[in-house]
Amino acid sequence: MKARVLLSLILLCGGLAAPEARAGDAAPAAPAAPAACELPSYLLSSESQLPKVADAVKAGKPLEILVIGSRSTAIPASEDASYPARMQAILKDKLPPSEAVHVSVEIQSKKTAEEAAATFVKLMEAKRPTLVIWQTGTVDAIRAIDPDDFRGAVTEGVAALQNAGADVVLMNLQYSPRTETMISVPPYLDNMRVVAQEHDIPLFDRFAIMRQWNDQGQFDLFSPSRGPELAKQVHDCLGRALAQFVFDAAHLGPAQQQN
Repeated sequence: MKARVLLSLILLCGGLAAPEARAGDAAPAAPAAPAACELPSYLLSSESQLPKVADAVKAGKPLEILVIGSRSTAIPASEDASYPARMQAILKDKLPPSEAVHVSVEIQSKKTAEEAAATFVKLMEAKRPTLVIWQTGTVDAIRAIDPDDFRGAVTEGVAALQNAGADVVLMNLQYSPRTETMISVPPYLDNMRVVAQEHDIPLFDRFAIMRQWNDQGQFDLFSPSRGPELAKQVHDCLGRALAQFVFDAAHLGPAQQQN
């Protein structure tokens, strides 16, 4: 059963990926957002802030972003279509031409939050990012890791990232109507929200965003028939939403935006 759940989640966002990838510097420029990407404003905003991102942009320093996630971070054979690459394209489009933006991806396939967090000290020494976006929770939910243990692991991971000098955004599980009756998701969503509040860091609610798209008919996340094409569209919208979320949390106003 758990193997089928994991397979369904992988298929939804594009399947297998390379162990580590770079969100291509040659990612295509961002056209106007399609109607399918529309979201209520409360899903794109946060009361918590990203001061290090704001300082880097205002000082004209390179904005180094590290996305730590699972296989759903990438789309096989379509790296430029993944949400980290799309986020990079949107950020480059919005920021002044002189502002360098680099998004790299660290895929930690099949790792729980505890297993991923154990790698953070060395990872941060190697990458030294301004911002870390940590996507987690899916593997813990599939393995039915004790929710309290999960919360403790996320807390330790966030502390390690912050101690290394980075801003942090937590990203929760993806929403899949095909698997919602197979795994218990709410305890992991709730505990990620608690950790975000305790550390005063933004939580990008990927679960609520994808559920909104599915419930409103913008994307049919139940049917696997469209495969990679659906994954590309969802990733494009996620990348746009995440870029807007970062802008909002960093309080980057018109003076810092290109348009």
